[in-house]
Amino acid sequence: MDLNTILSQLETANEEDAGELLRRYNQENTQTFKFDQKEEALRSKLCQGVLMVLRKQMRPSCQKACLETLRILSRDKHVLAPVATREGMLVLTGMAGLQTGQEEAHDDQGGSSQSEEEQRVVVEALKCLCNVVYNSPAAQQVCVDIQLARGLCASLHSSSSWQHEVGLFVLRLLFLLSALRPDVRGVLRKDCHAVRLLTEVLEHTLDVRWVGTYEAAPPGPEARPLPAENNERAMEALKALFNLTLSEARNEEDDHQFRLIAAILRRLLMLNTETEEKTEEAHSHAVNLLNNLPVSCLDVLIDVPVQGGQEKYGGKNVEVVQVLLDFMEKRIDKGSNYKEGLTPVLSLLTEGSRCHREIRRYLKAQVLPPLKDVKNRPEVGSTIRNKLVRLMTHVDMGVKQTAAEFLFVLCKESVDNLLKYTGYGNAAGLLVARGLLAGGRGETQYSEDEDSDTEEYKSAKPFINPITGHVEEPMPNPIEEMTEEQKEYEAENLVKMFDKLSRQNVIRPMGVRPDGTLAPLEETLCDPPEENSESDSD
Repeated sequence: MDLNTILSQLETANEEDAGELLRRYNQENTQTFKFDQKEEALRSKLCQGVLMVLRKQMRPSCQKACLETLRILSRDKHVLAPVATREGMLVLTGMAGLQTGQEEAHDDQGGSSQSEEEQRVVVEALKCLCNVVYNSPAAQQVCVDIQLARGLCASLHSSSSWQHEVGLFVLRLLFLLSALRPDVRGVLRKDCHAVRLLTEVLEHTLDVRWVGTYEAAPPGPEARPLPAENNERAMEALKALFNLTLSEARNEEDDHQFRLIAAILRRLLMLNTETEEKTEEAHSHAVNLLNNLPVSCLDVLIDVPVQGGQEKYGGKNVEVVQVLLDFMEKRIDKGSNYKEGLTPVLSLLTEGSRCHREIRRYLKAQVLPPLKDVKNRPEVGSTIRNKLVRLMTHVDMGVKQTAAEFLFVLCKESVDNLLKYTGYGNAAGLLVARGLLAGGRGETQYSEDEDSDTEEYKSAKPFINPITGHVEEPMPNPIEEMTEEQKEYEAENLVKMFDKLSRQNVIRPMGVRPDGTLAPLEETLCDPPEENSESDSD
């Protein structure tokens, strides 16, 4: 439809005609994400015209059509000036049922007391707010001015009665605002207690049942997968929590809250969703959030007395550590996006291993079992050790350092142990960075338990090439079948080549001076030996 026609008709249209006019525009542009730059001014006027219509008292069906139009237009960041004002944002927040400033919250935001059409109006208004906040810094400032963060947190109090899409977009709006405005995070944390509220949202969404202070009941053997809608809301809550836990300022109350979050994340990691892809996505958000928590809180992942654990790991339950290890291997096997997809879980397992002995012992047993295969290079093969060693020479510096650090910690930061499993060539980058080329250990203190070598490794150890980390097949000696004349001929050729390279300054023969320093060979030959000045007699 021609925008000039829409604008001229919209000015004089009654409610029914305006709704029909905008529905036709929406139908034609529902999949439009790129707009004609020449029509920016017209689309901006259309935004203004739609807001004027929304200020009137209308039926929900017309409101919904107006909001759908605004949602489409809000995909273009260049036309949002009329919406990104205090008046425009208050219209949208009012339609979304969100309180601002000191207003009272709506008790039935998207609730069962509303008709289906009224619920759709709330959802469309929330979608518009998400688009506008994402695309307009001016709108973000208005959100701060009207204290929208408080309204969003007030809405979290009624999360148990949310209609799915209402809850989803309230959480998404909270995530966007906390991501784009770091100054809002402090308000959300301290004044609105958003971390606690979002934790409660997760509890309800994941149907957490507590059997201990920091222990959630495990999913039963016949437990159904987490429904797709619950999974979507949980991921939005996790993203918002990630933003709010980036701060380093912590107190005892935070420690309790973080332990609750860790326990909930343990339950999430033990759950499956309706698809493998969505399960992996949920686990990815859980890993990101776990990285923000103090490493001391990670003991909650393995300390579950009611469920019990394994005696050889001090009675700790390491099931969730295996889930994280499986997740890490899947990310390695994908072979792409290592920086964002793999390094978070590698960092999590590294810090968990450094600070929690049982986690390190379990991961060491799975990743670096007693060495038997010494015939193949450490980077050759399909085991998880082989895959991690290959990453130690990855082109991305962050990926290679994270993989090397993980293996180093599993080796209790012992250079000798690391070289045994990886070879000097693969480990050189880490050793240079840590100043450990001459051997030794890192700074972290570990327990004194020692790993025992297999008989296969002990017998092969004298023959292992320390650079490649495996036993190499002996190379044939090229001069064995030569006659003495052939050997002399090749030797003369070699001397001539060295002489030529030396004359061209490609190489320079060096010698050792009496003081032990290196110098060009001709200088060491010319320097007279130092005479002993000391007298033999007293």
